[in-house]
Order: sequence, then C-alpha cells, then structure tokens
Amino acid sequence: MMRLLLFTLLMLAPLQARTQPLTVFAAASLTDAMKGISELWVKAGHDAPRLSFASSSTLARQIEEGAPVNVFASADEQWMDYLAKKDLIAPGTRKDLLGNDLVLVVPARPDAIHVDITPGFDLAKLLGPDGRLSVGDPTHVPAGIYAEQALRKLGLWDKVAQRLAPAADVRSALLLVERGEAPAGIVYATDAAASKAVAIAGLFPKSSHDPIAYPFAVIKAGDTPGARDFLTFLSAPAARDVWRKAGFKVE
Repeated sequence: MMRLLLFTLLMLAPLQARTQPLTVFAAASLTDAMKGISELWVKAGHDAPRLSFASSSTLARQIEEGAPVNVFASADEQWMDYLAKKDLIAPGTRKDLLGNDLVLVVPARPDAIHVDITPGFDLAKLLGPDGRLSVGDPTHVPAGIYAEQALRKLGLWDKVAQRLAPAADVRSALLLVERGEAPAGIVYATDAAASKAVAIAGLFPKSSHDPIAYPFAVIKAGDTPGARDFLTFLSAPAARDVWRKAGFKVE
C-alpha cells in the first residue's frame, strides 16, 4: 500500500509542476500593461499568471532570497545586472523589450502649468515654500535613480535634495501627486498617461539621464517551458500593441 501511494505521488509530481501557474515579478510601472497582456495570455488558453508588482529593487532582492519566480521584468538594467552577477538568470533569456520617458507631473487642474525643463529651471519655485518633490527613492528605485541623474545633470539637485518625498516605487510617487500631497513629482511618461489625476508639466531631456530600458528574463530557478513561452509572448504582436497603447517604446 505504501509503495502504491509513493508511486502515485511520483506520477503526480510532474503533472503538478506542469500545471503550476507562472509567477511574474514586474516593475510597478508595468502594472496596467502587464495585466492586459496577462489577460491575452489567458485567452490564448493558458492559466492566469500570478503577478507581483513593486520596485525593481524590492523584487530583485526577493528573488535573491529565494522567492519562487519564473519571469522578472525590471525597470532598469542595474537590478537585472544584480541578479545576473549572482547567476540567478536563465542563460540566453535576457531581453530589453521596452523604453520610456521621464516626466515632471503636477495635479491635474485647468490651470496646470507647462514648463521647459532646462539647466537652471526653477523647480524649487514650483514646489512652493513648503512643498516636496515626489520621487521613487533614489537610493534604490529605478525611477528615482533616473530622477536624481536628471536633476544633477540639470544643476537642480542641490536645490531640491532636501525637499524630496521618496516613495517605495514609482506608482507610490505618482499617488502622492494624485492626492495633492505633493505639488509635483517625477515619474515615467506611461505612469502619467495612466492617471487622470495628474498632468505632465514637462519632459526631461533624454540627455539628462541614462536610457530608460526594461530588461526581461526568465529566472534560473523558475526556468520552465511555460516561463520561456510567456517571455516570448511578451514580445508577440498582440502584446506589443498593448505596450504601445500604454505609451511604452517597444524595442
């Protein structure tokens, strides 16, 4: 009887592995588009993936600590490099799929301003005497890292560094502006486009920060045929349409 039970369990194990839903860790800025693409994946006959969104840094560290993940989508090269150096990425699966822009946002109002973001731009004046600039935490959040690069390049960092409202991820930074808790924030263009509560006040010059690239990869510990199929699906024509409609630049 015991041998029969053991044999049954061994036979079921591969089936359970095959039917286990995919787990996808993705940067917070990918939330809306990734959900839309996941719906297409389900319509194509697959099980719905389990999606987890947060700052790329938070997700990368969770993967490092052993979180069971099949596919990781980062908002910058740095955190994908971090996992690559620890040999946690399945060889040959890393792809840069998307690009984005960095923008300054303010609460959406009829009198919302538009500014040219150039060296010497008076960002402190825009914040007012007590306002803070909402950004992803520059110590680890990709959107915040890009923001610090841009502010330093434009000669604005020293004027606003003590007036930041650092957030756990870019969507949290956006939320502070949506609620009117911060008079301005720096987020991706796609995040601004997804919100009716903010207006884009200005576009940061591409020359002011590193190129905003989104590398995707299969995680070595979660490397399955399904994971590789999903990664391929993310760059299929139907998925590319979703990325474009969300405002991403498709590589």
